[in-house]
Amino acid sequence: MLKNNLLLIAGLLISVISFGQIETTESGTPLEDIYIDGIVKRTLVEESPVIEYDHVREADVVWERRMTRLLDTREKMNIAFRSPKAPFFSVLRSMAENGDIAIFRDEFFKEPLTTDEVDAKLNRVDTTLVWDPDTYEEKLQVVRNEINWEDIKQFRMKEVWYFDKELSTLKVRMLGIGPILQSIDEDTGEFKYQEVLFWVYYPEARYSLAKVRVQNGNNDIAPMSWYDLIEQRQFSSYILKESNPLDLRVKDIYFGYDRAGIDQLMESDRIKAELFNFEHDLWEY
Repeated sequence: MLKNNLLLIAGLLISVISFGQIETTESGTPLEDIYIDGIVKRTLVEESPVIEYDHVREADVVWERRMTRLLDTREKMNIAFRSPKAPFFSVLRSMAENGDIAIFRDEFFKEPLTTDEVDAKLNRVDTTLVWDPDTYEEKLQVVRNEINWEDIKQFRMKEVWYFDKELSTLKVRMLGIGPILQSIDEDTGEFKYQEVLFWVYYPEARYSLAKVRVQNGNNDIAPMSWYDLIEQRQFSSYILKESNPLDLRVKDIYFGYDRAGIDQLMESDRIKAELFNFEHDLWEY
């Protein structure tokens, strides 16, 4: 009898211990640590540090030129910005909604948007007719629609090129990124206008962008984040504007004739070549 009781107690203890182990595993271990979608769990991007900017004194900046660029996601080199798994606009949306980054109304970063204003920018409130089966009548219903990332085909990028005499190098620093929403007439399908939804202050946003992996077309496990892509300038764009006394854009100079678009692109290339030649002409060979 005593032997049977001891065996029963031992069995209960084993059951309790086993049950406790299962509960600990199910409640304490995330599923992604158990069911890995790949060979190993990829953490290089999430754990990689962000390199701090070098300290630059005002006296060391002897030359500076501000540029505004246009990045079109439909270009082949920019296909990562339209990846369905993590499109760039959805990344910015998530950061803005979570409060990870500040959102500004203007490109000078003087007018930050409130939480409600950010929500209004990222979502559209429309009214639609809905059929009521109880009253057999049509009623107006307010519908809240998120902006589709596929409608964001272009981004405006603001940057500063400067020459640091302390290091004797020409450098560039990204200042802001603004997604552009194009408004299309639903009836005719014709383009109506476009607007920059908001501006993101890149020096702040790069800490969050460094934690988001970019889909690489050549190597699925390549540890590249949005921070790496932008810092390494692995994107294609053209110049819309360079700083000038009259604050004119390139299209303000060339407009109103058949070859205006071609001349605008040529002027953009001229400015790009001028930047290259500026640094090149500083040295003797």
